[in-house]
Amino acid sequence: MSHYDVIIVGAGISGISAAVHIQKTCPGKSFAILEARETIGGTWDLFRYPGVRSDSDMHTLGFSFKPWTEAKSIADGPSILKYVNQTTDEFGLRDFIQLGTKVKKAEWSTEEARWQLTVEKSGGTIETLTCGFISMCGGYYNYEQPHDPGFTEMESFQGKIVHPQFWPEDMDYSGKKVVVIGSGATAMTLVPSMAARGAHVTMVQRSPTYVVSRPDEDKVANVLRKFLPDTWAYALTRLKNTVMQGYVYRQTRVSPAFIKKKILDGVRAHLGEELTEKHFTPSYNPWDQRLCLIPNADLFKQINKGNVDVVTEEIETFTRDGLKLKTGEVLPADIIVTATGLKLIVLSGVEFKVDGQPVNVPETFSYKGMLFSGIPNMAQTFGYINASWTLRADLTSEYICRLLNHMDEVGMKQVTPTLRAEDADMEVRPWIDDFPAGYMTRSMHLFPRQGEGPWRNTQDFAADKKMVRKAPIADSALTFSNPVGAQGAVVPGNKSSQQEKSAA
Repeated sequence: MSHYDVIIVGAGISGISAAVHIQKTCPGKSFAILEARETIGGTWDLFRYPGVRSDSDMHTLGFSFKPWTEAKSIADGPSILKYVNQTTDEFGLRDFIQLGTKVKKAEWSTEEARWQLTVEKSGGTIETLTCGFISMCGGYYNYEQPHDPGFTEMESFQGKIVHPQFWPEDMDYSGKKVVVIGSGATAMTLVPSMAARGAHVTMVQRSPTYVVSRPDEDKVANVLRKFLPDTWAYALTRLKNTVMQGYVYRQTRVSPAFIKKKILDGVRAHLGEELTEKHFTPSYNPWDQRLCLIPNADLFKQINKGNVDVVTEEIETFTRDGLKLKTGEVLPADIIVTATGLKLIVLSGVEFKVDGQPVNVPETFSYKGMLFSGIPNMAQTFGYINASWTLRADLTSEYICRLLNHMDEVGMKQVTPTLRAEDADMEVRPWIDDFPAGYMTRSMHLFPRQGEGPWRNTQDFAADKKMVRKAPIADSALTFSNPVGAQGAVVPGNKSSQQEKSAA
């Protein structure tokens, strides 16, 4: 049975971030990266639909330790996947990754101060691994099941129905009538891309979404790279963009009417008053739900060319030839794309137990947005809903390393976030609050809760950065312990485990 100091679950952006930080900051720690799929990249390998791209700039979606040097700041999926692979190779991580290895169970033993993981390998073989700490980096998308909004009579449609999460490689849509259901980030990417490649596309939305156009190149970043080393230019651009993101988000909280006008004025400049009012003016304020970014106004251009129609209406049912709306209108289609959103999953669907007792995640509280009350030696990476995912992923990786090093310094093997007497009367809120997007609200009952003080999940990069880098690790909400029977098993070449056994 192989033992590691740290097991990282997931080999996407979050998992690669965690591994690099451990290498750099905890060089004596052994680790493995377990990836359920047969390749790395996570989201950026899974999604293959036309035009797939980031909706965040790569100077903040990129890693803090590896500059993004491409001209385009809003990058396509293949470019991001290439960047993740380059990072993996640059830091020599291939040998640490176990592909086709899905974690099914994780069982903590306080007596041994270790996790025992049951994993399923490709082909169905079951194996067991142990570790001292788990870093859950599998994201929050359910890769196997997208959201099902419950459309009726789908089987009656004689054309092709496809969900973006399972896009077929041989899909031919040139010259076809395509109906895309949805108006989130996926639809806003798919629609102009398919239209530009010969399809006539109708985007059907139940209600409008805020849409913001911006160039796909960051002129400041590209100029800085001409005069400064890549690392300097990247750091300055990253700082510029995080400050701007934070400023805009705060303005949506204090001056929502002003920001709403600015966004809608931008749409009117491309589409005019009538289309803006009918199809691009939401009933809610900006950042009450996520804004949709379109690079270089590509969606607006395709609408103006007549290649894209937008329909704002509820769907009644599928028909033989297309979609029937609540108004009675039927939209003819050869292909219907159900870009209806994602289904979230908690902790990659892993079954957790602590000392034989099943963990009920919704009964736990989030500690600083990373650890869960009552669960020892486990952290979860969960990015921001109002900024780039990787900003939070990198901070979580930094915190885990500080925590592991602190435990070594004080000679402790177990750390458990623990609710205190003073927390009994704190206000209890959902894991993500003040963000009523459908994909979130549908799943919040599955996630841990948040409260006050260290139990806040702030979703605030500036505040989290100070907390992760400056605040002391030890506080009254963390219980450190060192069970008498705890000792590490030896893995060949695992210096820290060998030293641990000798010390014992």
